[in-house]
Amino acid sequence: MANHAATKKDVRQSTKRNERNRYYGKTTRNAIRDLKASEKAVASEQFPKVASMIDKLAKRGTIHKNKAANLKSKLAKRVNAQAK
Repeated sequence: MANHAATKKDVRQSTKRNERNRYYGKTTRNAIRDLKASEKAVASEQFPKVASMIDKLAKRGTIHKNKAANLKSKLAKRVNAQAK
């Protein structure tokens, strides 16, 4: 364990950020899972909310922006295929 005050503070901050990122990531993964399992009317209604959650993860740096784009693209394809 570090002995400098600044390093101890950095450890506290990184732990807090890590917990927050894990929470938002898990919440988003659950929302994606629920979207995939839902009916077409519900899925088309939920998609903008889930896409927004994914964008926020990318903005925070929790996931890469290309991964966010890929996730949204796959979900949009899935929702649009259900609508037909």
